[in-house]
Amino acid sequence: MESSQNLNFFEVLFPLLVIVFIIAVGVVLLTQQFRKNIYLQKLKQEELKNLHQTEILRHSIEVQERERKRVALDLHDELGAALSITRMHLLQAEKLHGHLSATLLEDLKNITHLTEISLTSMRRISHELMPPQLETFGLVKTLESVAEQLSKTNKVWLEINVQPSMPELKWAMSLAFYRIFMELINNTLKHSGASKISIDLFGNSNIISASYADNGKGMSGHGFGRGMGQKSIEGRVNSLGGSLLYGNSKKGGFYVSFSIPFAN
Repeated sequence: MESSQNLNFFEVLFPLLVIVFIIAVGVVLLTQQFRKNIYLQKLKQEELKNLHQTEILRHSIEVQERERKRVALDLHDELGAALSITRMHLLQAEKLHGHLSATLLEDLKNITHLTEISLTSMRRISHELMPPQLETFGLVKTLESVAEQLSKTNKVWLEINVQPSMPELKWAMSLAFYRIFMELINNTLKHSGASKISIDLFGNSNIISASYADNGKGMSGHGFGRGMGQKSIEGRVNSLGGSLLYGNSKKGGFYVSFSIPFAN
């Protein structure tokens, strides 16, 4: 009789245990799924946050470049024209009134000279803000022009190597590469003591890559650090969805390599 009661108790308890087990497994699975959903949501939020930051960065750079172009045009068209007209009037005044007084002639010549210096400086600043040859002739020809100017100093030799089959760059990429290279060249000239700079450009329809290297003191004396120059370079690369590496090469000197998806 007792054995029969125990059996009946087990028959009642077993289904309850099965139900409890199923509920426990269900709770565990639901908990895991809940944690997975939270993790995926965090990943999505982080991805959206990064995308939003990239878009803000891209927009900020676009605004800066539009402002640079506007200022460059204003300098060239308005201030440049005003300085050119002033120079013409001064030259005319030298011809008409220079014979009246040697002192007056000397003063007019000094003012004309200062005007010519101002005009030259204005043109240089305007071209630095928005180099006209970049839009007209493209990145490679512009860099070759920079190399030619550097060679005239007899201090730094700039070597440019371009993959023959590399596709033509879009404006946003050309401008980004130009700004990056000019920032690096300025750092090299100011801090590295290098005598040679090399730039390599290569890529395909998917991605464009570049490398920059000098034979100077290396990063410790390069001035790259965490300054505005580095932040500007990182910002431009990140805004176009690219990647960036930099450091000291084993042979000495400083190097930077970066890649940007061609779709940009």
